Formats: sequence, C-alpha cells, structure tokens
Amino acid sequence: MRLVQVIIPAGKRETILRELEERDIDYVVTDETGSQGYTGVVYFPLPTKAVEDVLGALRDAGLEQNAYTVVVDAETVVSKKFEELQERYEEEESEDRIAREEIIATAQDLAPRLVPFVVMTVVSAVVATAGLLLDSPAVVVGSMVIAPLIGPAMATSVGTVVDDREMFLRGVKLQTVGFLTAVAAAAGFAYLARVVHLVPPLSPEELLAIGQIRERLSPDFLSLAVALGAGVAGAFSLSSGVSSALVGVMIAVALVPPTAVIGIGLAWGLPTTVIGSTVLVLVNFLSINLAALAVLWYQGYRPERWFRLSEARSATLKRIGVLLAAICVLSLFLGGVTYTSYQHGQFEENARDTVQGTFDSEEYAALSLVELTVTYERTPSPFAAPNRVVLTVGRPGDGSYPALAETLKERIRETTGRSVGVQIRFVETQSA
Repeated sequence: MRLVQVIIPAGKRETILRELEERDIDYVVTDETGSQGYTGVVYFPLPTKAVEDVLGALRDAGLEQNAYTVVVDAETVVSKKFEELQERYEEEESEDRIAREEIIATAQDLAPRLVPFVVMTVVSAVVATAGLLLDSPAVVVGSMVIAPLIGPAMATSVGTVVDDREMFLRGVKLQTVGFLTAVAAAAGFAYLARVVHLVPPLSPEELLAIGQIRERLSPDFLSLAVALGAGVAGAFSLSSGVSSALVGVMIAVALVPPTAVIGIGLAWGLPTTVIGSTVLVLVNFLSINLAALAVLWYQGYRPERWFRLSEARSATLKRIGVLLAAICVLSLFLGGVTYTSYQHGQFEENARDTVQGTFDSEEYAALSLVELTVTYERTPSPFAAPNRVVLTVGRPGDGSYPALAETLKERIRETTGRSVGVQIRFVETQSA
C-alpha cells in the first residue's frame, strides 16, 4: 500500500479530483500556497500496483510531468473504497511491481555518493582478501555483506529502460570505479601481508592450495549461472519494493571474492591467476547487468514520455546486444575451463575404476583402496594436465608388492590415454 501526495496546479483542481472520483479513490484536499503557483495538495491511498496507472491518468488530466509528488509506504488503510480498489486491481491481474517513479527513486538511493561507495568498497576488498588468505569462509561472507555493489548495477539497468542517461552513466562510473578500487585495495593489502609476514611465507603452489582461493581459480559456466541469477534476483527485488539487502549479498558473492583473488595474484606475481579471475569478474559484472536489464524491460518499465520510448527501446536493445557479445567472447574461456573440468573428472573416475579393478583381481585381492588423489602440473592455470595419481592403499601385515606402482601406471595409461606417475602409500589394515 502507498500513500500518494500530489500538488494541484492552478486551474486543474476540478479535473484532477474528478479523475480520482471516477476511479472511486478516497482523497483529502488541503488548500496550500507555494512558490510554484499551486493551489492545493491532494492525499490519497493506493494499492502498490495502482500507483503508476493512477499517476499516469492524473498526468493525462493535467498534472504536470515534474509536479511535486511524494509516494510513501502505508502500513494500514481502513477504507471500504480502498478495499474495493485493491480487489479491482487484483482482479485485473496488474503486474506485481512498484511504479516507475518509485523504482527510479529506489535505484538512485541504492547508488551511493562516490566517497562512501569507495570507502565501503575498499573495506570490503580488504576484508575479503584477509578472509581468503586465512581460508575463512565466515570472514569472506562478512566482506560480501558490507559490499555496496547492488546499487550501481541496478542504477545502470534502470537508467537504461527509463532512458535516464545521467543515472545510467552514474551506474557505469560506480561499477568501473568499484572494480578498479577493489583490485587496488586487495593487491595493496595482500602485498603488505606478504612483506610484513602477516601470513606465513607461501609459495605460489601453497597459496593456490588454500581452499577459499582455489575455489575461484577455475571459473566455469556454473559461475555464469550464479551471476545471471544474482542479476535476476536483484531486478525482481528492486521492482517488487522488498528489501534488497540479501540480494546484495548474492551479487557480492559473484564479485567480491574473485576481485580479491585478482589482488592476491598481483601481489604474488601470478599472471595466470590474475587473468582467470579477471575474466570471471568481468563475466559476472556483465551477466548481472544483462539479467537485470532484461528483467526490468520485460516487466514493462519504460520512459515517462511516450516520444522517448523509441529511443529507450533502441538503447536497451543495443546495450543488451553489447552485453551478450561481450559475455559470449569471455565465455569461450569459461567453456574451456568447463571442458577441462569435465576431462579432469573423467580422468579421476577412470583412474579410480582402473585401480579398483586391479585390486579386485586375484593377485591383489588382499589390498583395498583407501584414498585416491590426482595432482596436476605445477602451474596456476585451470588448464593444467594431471601428472600423478597418489594412492593410499590398505594391506594386511607386511606384504610386499614391488611391481604394483608400475602395473597401475601402465593400466591407467591404457584406460585413460595419459601417462602419469603413480605414488603409493601403504597403511596396515586389520579385520575382526
């Protein structure tokens, strides 16, 4: 429910009030004076779905486009007319979204001023970097909560569909500044942590073995799904008028940790890590904007003036085309990572089946597979090939199997087509 307050221009009182009466809308009018030549203010409650329709009708009746208008939440409205009005709009199955004026105001509020935005972005990036280096999921989640990233993305999309160039440019500016600031803050903090030994001395291999960092090294199409989902959720939360706080965290999930990984890669001098994480962040940025833009346009948000509709449609289609093209280009990298991940999974599964099949034979029936791990070439690239199979094998007593490693190596090569080393660690097993 909304309570709408509108000024009445001189000479338009009867026309505007007649429009409200024809729609069976309760209203209260007060006589006022002001610097803009209006004669009164009318207050009336509306269902959320009715705001845009009624304001449009009032403008057709003579209300100026830039007339002083206030729309606020109303907790409770006790009125038979209001209940009937609410039922009528429910029966008409009008779209469950807030008015154009409300979504513009909300998007403007979500896009903060530059200084607070930069400060919160720096803090978020530093906290995320610390969480990644500490391998602490809780700290990483905390960095997402304080990240002010939902506002710029939503401002860009809303500015496009309603043809507000200033809002669009502001959203693009904040997103660009936010990305560069976050990378610089993460890189600076990671370098400081490395130089002054806030973290133990870590080789590149040890650094990239940290769980929270390793998760962001191989972006695939699942990452794209997360970003698209975040954009859709952000647009729906914005257009429905519900709190966007939790959705903001989801958007931050797609952006903050991989941006911190870029900074860590710069601090440790790992160009491949930087490239991979940068591709992931850019794909996520573009996907969030694309999804939000498409949802808002699909929901029917358009410019206030009809003669700007064609221009807004053209701008929207062009920006959707540019976003799609950029995502498709960057998705080639994601596709390569996805295919490599599939190959790694197939290799590990075939290697496990081969080892288990060997142990099922009469010669090695006394052995049991406890654990199988595949190691990859010493490179931070997500396209690294497997180079060794490390096995933990249970055996009863002190039996000797000197040819086992060579046997497994040959059988894995025959099964998978890859020649990899085999390392075996025996542990004694007992059965009761």
